[in-house]
Amino acid sequence: MKKVFLKTIKIPIIFVFVIWVVKILEVYFNINLYEFGVFPREIKGLRGILCAPFIHADFTHLFNNSVPILILGSLFIFFYKKISFEIFLWLFFISGIFLWGIGRPNYHIGASGMIYALATFLFVSGIIKKDTRLASISLIIAFLYGSLIWGVFPAKENISWEGHLSGLISGLIVAIFYRHEGPKRKKYSWEIEEEFNNEIKINYILKN
Repeated sequence: MKKVFLKTIKIPIIFVFVIWVVKILEVYFNINLYEFGVFPREIKGLRGILCAPFIHADFTHLFNNSVPILILGSLFIFFYKKISFEIFLWLFFISGIFLWGIGRPNYHIGASGMIYALATFLFVSGIIKKDTRLASISLIIAFLYGSLIWGVFPAKENISWEGHLSGLISGLIVAIFYRHEGPKRKKYSWEIEEEFNNEIKINYILKN
């Protein structure tokens, strides 16, 4: 159990460590990396698809993103294990591309888009798969991060609601695309028997 826990939380910890190092170096050398954020519909803004999630406006912004990344990232890796990296890449790039396409003409930075992507992916997957464990996670996410939904609407000018919306959209798309992958719902004996009987009926109809 200890090994599983360590393996699950290792990648989220590394990711959080990297974004903290980036911010500390930025402050230490008195530089501002915001220009490496996503700037919508500009060629120079494409680099932000890769860089923006690692750049934060200040330490408050950074801390507010760190905790959800640790929680959601760990849950995501625990349930999707071997294909988690593949799914993460899709979430990462789809959310970044959407932001580049729909965002206001300004620099967009921060990992909050990925938080929305992970939260939406886990929530929608739990509903689609009808898996008890994933459904429980969906309820937990709804309880802990239900207020995130308001972040996809225009509010404060200095908040990238477009980044949040892009993350939500990418989480929804990828959850639907991977609906047959990952954890499977346990089938009970009566369900297996019912499927077997239905298959017999179909074969009988086809033969006649």
